[in-house]
Amino acid sequence: MSTLHGHAALVTGSTSGIGQGIAQALAAHGADIAITGFGDPDEVETHRAAMEVAFGTRVVYLAGDLTDPLQVTDLVVQAGAALGGIDILVNNAGVQHVAPIELFPPDRWDTIIALNLSAVFHATRAVIPHMRERGWGRIVNVVSAHGLVASPNKAAYVSAKHGVIGLTKVAALELANAGVTVNAICPGWVLTPLVEAQISDRAEASGSSFEDEAVRLLSEKQPMHSFTTPEQIGEFAAFLCGDAASTITGASLSIDGGWTAQ
Repeated sequence: MSTLHGHAALVTGSTSGIGQGIAQALAAHGADIAITGFGDPDEVETHRAAMEVAFGTRVVYLAGDLTDPLQVTDLVVQAGAALGGIDILVNNAGVQHVAPIELFPPDRWDTIIALNLSAVFHATRAVIPHMRERGWGRIVNVVSAHGLVASPNKAAYVSAKHGVIGLTKVAALELANAGVTVNAICPGWVLTPLVEAQISDRAEASGSSFEDEAVRLLSEKQPMHSFTTPEQIGEFAAFLCGDAASTITGASLSIDGGWTAQ
């Protein structure tokens, strides 16, 4: 039986990578889905239509600039109008820039904080009234191992992700008796197309194989030399949205090959 039938989910940054894996998993469990993100319009439409056929749920695509607070709120309103209200919110959209603090461009800092942290607040703020009214809701924030630990040259990303962990805890406390749970998923290395391209570039530069370079990349952070997949994170998110996880709230849950166990 579909565990999320009758529920509607908004998944930000869901036209590729982790967000796509989560959107597909929630649809597979019966939820109607609003997807957002960048990509070739024809490819996005092909993916949207394929999800509807594969899972038999309604899937809509909505565009918006998540660095703009007004557009974030409007996106939630549009998704709710299209699907009859949003009672599952997955905040996944994010961006990265790498540089030492003294060389970090202020405009890149502002963009990363706006998308990776502030957009999470604005979307969460917008969905809470509907969830309170229904007496049921699930908010899942896709953070990172960098929400729990730091790495050099990632000041904005680490700051934003630590901030989302704090926001997750506050929201969980405020909604503890409203039938709404709020949790954070903290992945380590995930095998997305962007990471695959990164490994290929490293392998070409070093003259090694893709497989050897993948292990080198993983071992820089993870004791386990295995990538997490977007599909695994999707099933993790679906579990957090189900009845079995109804008393899990305010948690920062690692799926990181042992990265943060060290």
